[in-house]
Amino acid sequence: MSVFEVVTTVNRPDLHNQFEDAFRPVWPEFIFHDSVSNQYVGQVQERFPLYDVTVVDGDRVVAGGWGVILSWNQTIDDLPDGYDGALVRSFSPNDETAGNTLSVMATAVRPDCQGKGLSALVLTELRQRAFAGGLTSVIAPVRPTLKSSYPLTPMEKFASWRRTDGEHVDPWIRIHERLGAVVLGVAERSMVISGSVDDWEKWTGMLFPESRSYVVPDALDLVVIDRVADAGTYVEPNLWMHHS
Repeated sequence: MSVFEVVTTVNRPDLHNQFEDAFRPVWPEFIFHDSVSNQYVGQVQERFPLYDVTVVDGDRVVAGGWGVILSWNQTIDDLPDGYDGALVRSFSPNDETAGNTLSVMATAVRPDCQGKGLSALVLTELRQRAFAGGLTSVIAPVRPTLKSSYPLTPMEKFASWRRTDGEHVDPWIRIHERLGAVVLGVAERSMVISGSVDDWEKWTGMLFPESRSYVVPDALDLVVIDRVADAGTYVEPNLWMHHS
């Protein structure tokens, strides 16, 4: 029987080699080419070590999650643009106020360990650490699991979809809601990923012979290809959710 333990990533450097093998397959390749994320993510573990956690089964990494601390006045108008905006705000030298909010940036469960409640365990652990540390709010730019199946549907419309039992159609949103979170609104420009046409063809395994918008596997919205400019742009919407 598995006994899961939550550890702070910085305290288990022996597990670092497992992280990429465990979690990278969970995400589409293009996600790793967000220039804003790449500018800051390497500093997160040093800046916010308490909120970079890993779930282990013995010495095997099975899940993990991380977050950043930022200032938020608890109004919708003051929310960051999304994932990128939260990173920028959390590292902003111009923010002279003490951070009062944890933004949960990502969680991941290795593919062969899904369905065991580990994502909820990670969220619960991060929330407990936030409130134990005196933070007043926990928010998250949520990337709904099923949205990629409906890339032509606006995120605002997708956010309203419910099953007949009243729960949300999306399993990742359901997990947040079962832990007491509510949707605050759409983060229309949560991530912006740009690259050449060749980049996008390598990232997706697709061909883009014309300049137009394309449905791309695992993308929540369309990818816009401009062959004349040799550019592809993907603007990902997320949902801001608030854990009271």
